[in-house]
Amino acid sequence: MKILIQHAEILDPASSFHQKEKNVLINNGRIIEIGDKNYTADKVIKADGMKLSTGWFDIGTFAGDPGLEHKEDLESVSRAAAAGGFTGIALLPNTVPCVQTKNEISYLVKGNDTQLVQIHPLAAVTKNNKGEELTEMIDLHEAGAAAFTDGLKSIWHTDIFLKSLQYVQKFNGLIIDHPEDIWLNLFGQMHEGINSTMLGLKGMPRIAEDVAVGRNLELLGYAGGRLHFAKISTGKSVDMIRAAKKKLNVTCDIAIYQPLLDDSLLATFDTNYKVNPPLREKADNDALIKALKDGTIDVLCSGHTPHEDESKSLEFDLADFGMINLQTFGMHLAALAETVAWDTLIEKVTVNPRKLLGLELPKIEVEEKANLTLFDPNRSWLFDERANYSRAKNSPWLNRQIKGKVIAVFNNGRNKIDD
Repeated sequence: MKILIQHAEILDPASSFHQKEKNVLINNGRIIEIGDKNYTADKVIKADGMKLSTGWFDIGTFAGDPGLEHKEDLESVSRAAAAGGFTGIALLPNTVPCVQTKNEISYLVKGNDTQLVQIHPLAAVTKNNKGEELTEMIDLHEAGAAAFTDGLKSIWHTDIFLKSLQYVQKFNGLIIDHPEDIWLNLFGQMHEGINSTMLGLKGMPRIAEDVAVGRNLELLGYAGGRLHFAKISTGKSVDMIRAAKKKLNVTCDIAIYQPLLDDSLLATFDTNYKVNPPLREKADNDALIKALKDGTIDVLCSGHTPHEDESKSLEFDLADFGMINLQTFGMHLAALAETVAWDTLIEKVTVNPRKLLGLELPKIEVEEKANLTLFDPNRSWLFDERANYSRAKNSPWLNRQIKGKVIAVFNNGRNKIDD
């Protein structure tokens, strides 16, 4: 079936049609025409005012499969990802068992050649994500692990962290770390500041992140290798990473909601805003926006962390950290576009995450495979339980009208169109 995307603005720095409004004709999973003609098609998507990019990619999605399927399984996370605009997701290893053998890798990548949303496993750095003993990373790399991380947990053990950086250099592997001093954050519930004091909640101070970032940069300078910081949140972390980029092979990402939300939202004790790293203050948000603009922040991720009701609908201090955010990613992207250029944002959700993981980069050109996301930043829609494809419901935007909607995704000869 021929599908025509009509009058979309193409955003792909590798394409000769970058920043141009064109008609794009797709047939049998390939782009067969790009131009100004009204090509004959079986289906026409009127895309005035919409952005057409290569398929979005999320570098740190959490799903509970295997072992925690009641939170999210592979089918539900794939549906949510497609609806949210993603044609590729890298899954965190915090499952039961965690992703630490060839069997888990094989289970996750099966069907990647035909699926609309391709899954790329991130394997554990340490056995059972405990931070005490290294996994067989060479074997896991050969089995298809895209990178190595303890996911939602930090690599807290200094010697283990150092050895992991040295170990992956044998195959130019990437270590991804969630920077957090677990002792400084012990029993913490939210950002440490005026609001935590007023609410009577134990705080999670900026220094818990800053100390971990500083330590890890020192170890990277000593050991060499490639290091990526996941979901940074403080102004000082940004400053340290910006300086380190001049001499070290270091990159970082932020959860896309981080520069848009602050800790005042926790005044109602809504556990859906309880995330790690925590929502911080305006000064940190401003620092993150600046870092997005100057390239210090390489990647925007969803921070998608699903939980069942029993883990969220209870007292604030007992609730688990995290929110679902695959399908509401576009809302945040549209909000960030008010202060950050679209070119900059799209690069951080398409090109950069794939480069980090050494994946093939799709391109919007004639005869290329159609790996595309069509996004309408002005479309309002209701994100309710019927529209939510995740198994979880822990989102502060559930049952609310939001602005910014993915209209179509294409990949592997498949598509999902919601026009």
